[in-house]
Amino acid sequence: MRNYEVAYIVDPDVDEEGLEELEGKITGWIDAAGGKIGEIDRWGKRRLAYPINKKNEGYYIFIQAEMPTDAPIAVERDMSLNEELMRFMVTLQETT
Repeated sequence: MRNYEVAYIVDPDVDEEGLEELEGKITGWIDAAGGKIGEIDRWGKRRLAYPINKKNEGYYIFIQAEMPTDAPIAVERDMSLNEELMRFMVTLQETT
C-alpha cells in the first residue's frame, strides 16, 4: 500500500448535494480499488488559473488515500467518465 493524493476540480454549477454525492462516488471508487480514505480537504469554490470549458471557477477537493499500486489507474478511469469533474489528478506522496 502506498500513499496517494487524489485532487479534483468540480464544475461550479454543481450544487452542495451534488458535491456530496460526487465525493461519495469517488471515495467509493477508492474503496472498491482496495484503498483506505484518509484526510479530505475541501477548499471550496476558487478562481481557476485559466478558464476550463469557458468557466473561471471550480470546487477544489483533495483526498489523502492509501491504495495498492494498481488502484490509481482504476480510480482515474472512473473519474475520466464523470462529466462533473473539470480536472483531476492522482499523485504519489513521498514518504520521509
